[in-house]
Formats: sequence, structure tokens, C-alpha cells
Amino acid sequence: MTEEILETPVESVPVQPLGDWRRTHTCGVLTAADKGAEVCLMGWAQYRRDHGGLIFVDLRDRHGLTQVVFSPEVNQDAHSRARVLRPEFVLAIKGTVRLRPEGMSNPNMTTGEVEVYVTEWKLLNTSKTPPFPIEDRVEAGENLRLQWRYLDLRRRRMTNNLVLRSRVAQSIRRYLSGADFLEVETPFLTKSTPEGARDFLVPSRLNPGHFYALPQSPQLFKQLCMVSGLDRYFQIVRCFRDEDLRADRQPEFTQVDIEMSFVDEAQVMDLAEGLIQSVFRETLGVELPQSFPRMTWDEAMARYGVDKPDTRFGLELQDVTHIVHGSGFKLFASASLVKAMRVPGGEKLTRKEIDELTDFVKIYGAQGLAWIKVRENEWQSPIAKFLSEEERAGLTRELGLVPGDIVFFQAGEFGVVNAALGNLRVHLAEKMGMIPEDAWNFLWVTDFPLYEYDDEEKRFVACHHPFTAPKDGDLETMVANPAAAKARAYDMVLNGNEVGGGSIRIYNADVQRRMFDALGFSREAAESQFGFLIQAFEYGAPPHGGLAFGLDRLIMLMSKSASIRDVIAFPKTQKATCLMTEAPSEVSAKQLRELNLKLRSEEKKA
Repeated sequence: MTEEILETPVESVPVQPLGDWRRTHTCGVLTAADKGAEVCLMGWAQYRRDHGGLIFVDLRDRHGLTQVVFSPEVNQDAHSRARVLRPEFVLAIKGTVRLRPEGMSNPNMTTGEVEVYVTEWKLLNTSKTPPFPIEDRVEAGENLRLQWRYLDLRRRRMTNNLVLRSRVAQSIRRYLSGADFLEVETPFLTKSTPEGARDFLVPSRLNPGHFYALPQSPQLFKQLCMVSGLDRYFQIVRCFRDEDLRADRQPEFTQVDIEMSFVDEAQVMDLAEGLIQSVFRETLGVELPQSFPRMTWDEAMARYGVDKPDTRFGLELQDVTHIVHGSGFKLFASASLVKAMRVPGGEKLTRKEIDELTDFVKIYGAQGLAWIKVRENEWQSPIAKFLSEEERAGLTRELGLVPGDIVFFQAGEFGVVNAALGNLRVHLAEKMGMIPEDAWNFLWVTDFPLYEYDDEEKRFVACHHPFTAPKDGDLETMVANPAAAKARAYDMVLNGNEVGGGSIRIYNADVQRRMFDALGFSREAAESQFGFLIQAFEYGAPPHGGLAFGLDRLIMLMSKSASIRDVIAFPKTQKATCLMTEAPSEVSAKQLRELNLKLRSEEKKA
């Protein structure tokens, strides 16, 4: 681009109306078969190259790029005016499709064999210099990209993510509609009910002092759809949770919600597998296995330390408590659980790298990280001298140790041992390049605990939610021994990420009351918050169950994005703010008065 063009003020460049011009093709479809066609294209100038006699512009829309050529031999005036073009100017061109000169085609582009020689064109709008280049290899920080999100979405990668999202949503609707499901919308303004996270509250102007809550999920309403006899329900729905954020979590997110009457776990899981297989086939051209492996929660925790195991690689955990119980190494001797993870070839890890791994496991509550390097004639480790020959032989046999291995150990309580080693397993696999690319490993994890103990609240809480049915035979256990009760719950895991989860639901009023009793709800509190659901169960509720897929997370994995923010058109930051619109924002005193609200003064807050 010449200095003369760079110095031309944008404001002084005249623009033209679209008039009666009509686009004949998008910028991503022309091929050699269109040679000689007269076309009209519209889009943004991606790049401009002035080669003296000819001016080349890559014209971009959401479908792709087409190279257009301004030649003085075709139209002198059109060529002269094209000198003003800059990146992101909006233009419409009319011209003739020609094959590119021999050796100049671009096999990486659908339109790489052709170019359009411009006969006439219109400048529809100008653009300021963008705050970052509109290209995939941009190195702009995420906050800058979110501030200028409408520009960020012009980048090919971001556009493709939203195209994929749209195609997945359409595929889901086709599959479920074909399976006789009804798409039913449920309310966004509803009653505040405790479902595991903090509600977003909405004050009611017409009912002073009362509040709606934005739904954390349509859970109660989809169960009421089953009571209503609707039999098969689905919805692609926005949900809201006021909780701390991370790469794969947003305050507002989308889930594919599914519920079915007169079913058991196997029927729901079979339906979900068929849906996912269809979606991958239609949108990615990937054929998935006819059925997904199934693993109980107990087995997942034993072998992988987490309830969403990544099965694309090995490095399984093994319980060695029985081998080192009573060991000369006091930490092992006194621990209720000792687990080990053998890493083939890990002997190459340096002491500095091991120290970094030690810091990593401390994130999960571990005090440290014991390790042993297995060499040809010795074990190198600060703890080796404390291990007897019998213990060494037992570990070698149990773990299948060979020279070149390194073994990592964790000892202590169940939760910390599994969290530390389970997450270290994935961290090491990534670090050592053990995870194969383009692998889609799906897995069902079943038979979850019905409850989990909350250390902060000092009570048991529902592992999934309080509407999950207990396993047959656990009705008494759920009250007498909550820690032992199992749920009719199941999660779908993809490459170590939970992408969907569900359960067979409680549909009996007495059982639902017993669940609330076990969770510490008083009868009054349960009736106040969930009375409408309990009452519905007294009017012939059918057995039912379902699941929900996290659409954002699923698209993130399918598009191989690092964050769900890259697959949501207008996401929030990790502080739940929108940098583009500057939401949340203050509201006027008049609006507060209409809602009968008054803000506390800063002094009272302090």
C-alpha cells in the first residue's frame, strides 16, 4: 500500500449506495467451472496489493475469499479509483471470472483457481484502521478481542466456529424431531430454587419486594412436561448461573435439554449416543463407534482419579496401599490410601521438571509428590532408602516397572490423592506429547454417588441435583448412610471433558420428600421452594429421565478451541463483564425507584 493511500483521510473517501445491485455469488464458491461467468460479489477488502499495472484485492465474506483484479485494460476508471482501497473497506464488484495464470493457483482455497476481473465497482463503506489485523494469526490479547468483538468475529476461525455451532444446532433439531421429540420453550423468569449455584435475581416491578430468578436449567419444567404427558421433550436453551468463571464456564450458557417418559438409563443413553453420532457425521464427517464404552464412577476414580477420564492415553493409577502399608517411609505407612502412576520413559524428566510437577499437584491440596526413577541397577529417589526389598519387589510386580520408568506417588485421603494424581496424569500426557490428535474418545460414567459431602456447609449435598433417583434398593440407605447411596445418574465424557449428564428422575412425591429430608431441608422449606413439583407428582407422574448436553463445551471440543468464549458470539470475561457493551452497568435512580430498590451506601458496605 503506497504512502499516498495511507495518508488519504477515510472521511474524504466518497461512498456509494448499493442501489439495485444484487449479489450473484458469495466469496467462497467460484471455481474453474465458473470461467467466463459475469458475477457480482460483495464483501470486505482483506488485503490490497498494487503491482503497478494491476491492483489485487482479496474480497472476503463469511463464506471465504475471492481474488479480484482491477486492470486498466478492463476499466481505467475502476482501476484508478481502486487505489483508495484499504483493509476492511466494504465494496461491491461486478466482473468476469477468469482462470489464474499457470502456476499462480492456490490449492488451499476453494476459489484458488480463479480470479474476477472487475468491470465496475462501488465503495459501500469505509473503515478506520482496525485495532488488530482481521486474520487468524492475530496475536491480540483476548480482552482487546472481546472489546472489539464484532471485528474479532470477522476472522475466519471465529466465523467458522459460529458456522459449526449453527450446523450442530440444526443437526440436533433434525435428529430429535425425527425421533418424535417436541421442542418446548420453558420460562426465563421463574422461582428461585436452590440447584447448586447462585441464582441471578430479577426484581419484579409489579410485585414490589418479590424477585424472579433466571433458570440455572429447565430441570423442574422439563419434569413437569413429563407429568403433562408430553412424553418426549427437548430444548436448546439458555441457562444462567452466578458462579466463579473459568475457560469452560460462562454466567449464561446453552444446553441441549432432553427428557423422556417411560424409560430407563439404557434407553436415554442409547438415544444420546445416536444423537451425537448423527451430529458428528453431519457436521464433521466423522464416524463414531456404534456404542460408547461404559464405566462406573468407582472404576473411573480407581483407574483415573477423576470422574471424567481422558482415555486417549494410558498412565492409569494403581492402588498400592497393600504393598507399602507399614512401610519404613512414614507417609506411606500411615496413609489410608497410596496410589502410584507409572510413566514409561519418564526417567528423562529433570529434577527441575519434577519440582514443577510438585508445585502442580499442590493446586489440588497435595503436600508434595513422591517419585522414583527406575534405572538399570538402582532406584533413584529421596524415598528409595526407606523401601524394603519386599516393597520394591511388590511395586515392580504390581506396576510392571522397567528401567527408564518414573513412578509418581500420592498418599493421604481419597479426594486429595485422586485429584492430585488424576490431574497430574493429564498434565504429564500433554507435556510429554502422549495425547493423539484427531481422536474422539467418548465414554459413559455411571452409578455416581447420590450425595457428596460439602466441607464448607458441613452436610451432604446432591452430587447431581436433588431430583435424581437413587439406585433400586437405596431408598433406606439415602437417609441412613448417605455416603453409600448410589444414583441412577450418568455422564457422557469426551476426551476428558464432561459434555453431557443426566439421570433417571424421582417421580414419586414421598421419595422426593425423603430426598429433601436427607439434604437437610425442613418440610416447610421443601414445600415453600418445591411444593409445585411435589404436588405435581401426586397426580400420576410417569417414570422419566433425561440428560443435558453443554452445547458450548461440545462446540469448543469439536472446533478444537481453547475456550468456550471462542464459540460464543458475545461472551463475558472471567469477571462476568462484557467489554464491548460495558455490561453490567449502573442504572438510573428512576429505574431503581420503579423497582422499589435502594442501593446501600459505600459506608454501609464497608
